[in-house]
Amino acid sequence: MSADKSKTSLSKEAKLTSELAAILDERDLTDIELETETMSLRISRTPAAQHVIAGGAPAMATAPMAAAPATAPAAPEAAPAADAATDMASHAGAVKSPMVGTYYESAEPGAAPFVKEGDSVSKGQTICIIEAMKVMNTITAPQAGTVKHVACENGQPIEFDQLLIVIE
Repeated sequence: MSADKSKTSLSKEAKLTSELAAILDERDLTDIELETETMSLRISRTPAAQHVIAGGAPAMATAPMAAAPATAPAAPEAAPAADAATDMASHAGAVKSPMVGTYYESAEPGAAPFVKEGDSVSKGQTICIIEAMKVMNTITAPQAGTVKHVACENGQPIEFDQLLIVIE
């Protein structure tokens, strides 16, 4: 392959990478992947855990899965817990995340949480913070009421439209 052809191919790949990164930002996606006959490309906002294998090449880390005994019965408690989470998410007072980020219950580490279960809140009161791309976004109560349920833990990564808090 000539040096000119190599440069052209590289610039096309760089342009494609830039365009995919722009789509990632525009649509507020966490990752995007493209595969063609000649290449495979994945762009992600969160760095993947990596291990270095012999020869210095990175390899994706995988967590070992514990093998369950073949005779183990399915856990009957799982269905009611899933139903309860679904009920809370569809509750009229459900406050869901408007973005992907990290949930914080207080303005700084060690400070009292903005709200906890049983607290009364007024419309517009700060109920939590979501950090997204190093920007702290305050989430406010859409209505006055009592905090029935806090669905996230401090420092927990959250997804778009994930249940944060239920206000009755």
